[in-house]
Amino acid sequence: MDNAIGVFDSGVGGLTVVRALMERLPFENIIYFGDTARVPYGVKSTETIAHYAREITEFLLNHQVKLLIVACNTMAAVAHQVITDLSPVPVLDVISAGAESAVARTRVKHVGVIGTPATINSNAYARAIHHHDSDIRVFSQSCPLFVPLVEEGWLDHEVTRLTAREYLKTVLCQDIDTLVLGCTHYPLLKPLIQSVAGESISLVDSAGAMAEATSSTLQRMKMKRVHETPPVYTYYVTDVPLRFQSIGERFLGRALANVRVVKW
Repeated sequence: MDNAIGVFDSGVGGLTVVRALMERLPFENIIYFGDTARVPYGVKSTETIAHYAREITEFLLNHQVKLLIVACNTMAAVAHQVITDLSPVPVLDVISAGAESAVARTRVKHVGVIGTPATINSNAYARAIHHHDSDIRVFSQSCPLFVPLVEEGWLDHEVTRLTAREYLKTVLCQDIDTLVLGCTHYPLLKPLIQSVAGESISLVDSAGAMAEATSSTLQRMKMKRVHETPPVYTYYVTDVPLRFQSIGERFLGRALANVRVVKW
């Protein structure tokens, strides 16, 4: 099935999900939508985020995608129902994928979750984890400074390390064995977070978990692409901000080409 996978995010962070999809499903066509003109979503109201989610969902459905991936944790936390109500195709989101992976990994049933204030305040990860296992205790911490630090490129900077130590101490003192990186920016900080948390803590990378869930869904629904021609990757954004190319390529891990600007 040649129809593309549609991936959307509030900005460039979801490109970590695209990167994981490219590695896990190298023959699939992908359409990415990043709402770069209206980022960040993490500080906006539920009503506003739901409105944006509706617009982007309709845009991608008009491009005949076969599957929708909500790569934005904030959008998945507060607008999942809006998206699924609109979509005739399967909808996957990073919160569900990350929660399932965390449940499978934890042995002591103490799980930490870090994310944006909107994601953490929504309690969406705790609900998703408890859907699978109500006995798991979830300890959450919002990390609002991580996103600007990642976009600044300070992935192994002492300031970022000190910030991580400060944020993580509240969850690490709860004897967790699993930590969910509940924002698509955070996989770029994975080595630093691992060094701060220690090797005994299993990190759940939401991007990697999303790629595995996508592969399983396509296989189950017999929607995998038969790879006779190279895949096509198209990127839609609502603005091309300063440093967009360099930030986007850092997230994607390769050249960012075929970028188109959408004006609402």
